[in-house]
Parts: sequence; structure tokens; C-alpha cells
Amino acid sequence: MTYITTTCQLLLPTTTANTPSDGSGLHTIATPGGVVQYSQPSEGIYVPLMGGNVQLEDQSRKREMRLQKNREAARECRRKKKEYIKCLENRVAVLENQNKALIEELKSLKELYCQQKSD
Repeated sequence: MTYITTTCQLLLPTTTANTPSDGSGLHTIATPGGVVQYSQPSEGIYVPLMGGNVQLEDQSRKREMRLQKNREAARECRRKKKEYIKCLENRVAVLENQNKALIEELKSLKELYCQQKSD
């Protein structure tokens, strides 16, 4: 079994290729990205014609764009999460101070109550 190497370094078995009997020299290969036509020069090397690589490059470009958008979204999500955590930490600090102040006020009111009760 021989293999065809495309410009994307994708190895395809030639058994999936349709070899023409009309002598045109064009071969058609079904790939996951669509149908690609190849010509076979006298050296025996398959050379892809326009169309298949464009589709693969378009898929690759779309994938890179999707990955870049995902990275940016993840970065923004992490930034918002840090901001939210800081906000919660500040709120905890404020509530702890408020709680301490209320405990002190309760102690002083209890002492005042006990003094008035004993008088």
C-alpha cells in the first residue's frame, strides 16, 4: 500500500483514490474535509490541485479562531472570578468588623443591665 502526502502532512492511503481510466491523470480522494483532486506527474508523486487544501486551511483557520476566542473567554472568566472573590473577601471583612462591634455593644449593654438590676 502506498501513501499520499498532502501539504498538510496528511497521509492518505491510495486505495481510497479513484484512478481514472480516461488517461486524464486526475485522481479523486475522499477526505474528512471533502473531496480532493490530485494529478500524477511522470515522477509518480501526487500533487494536490486547488480546492482541497483551501478547505483544510479554512478549517484550520476557523479552529484557530475558535481556540483564540475560547482563550480570551477563559481569561475574562478567570478575571471576573478573581474580582468576585475579592468582593466577597471585602464583604467578609466588613461583616466580621460589624460582628465584633455588635458583640462589644452587647457586652456593654449586658453590663449596664446587670448594674441597673443590682441597684
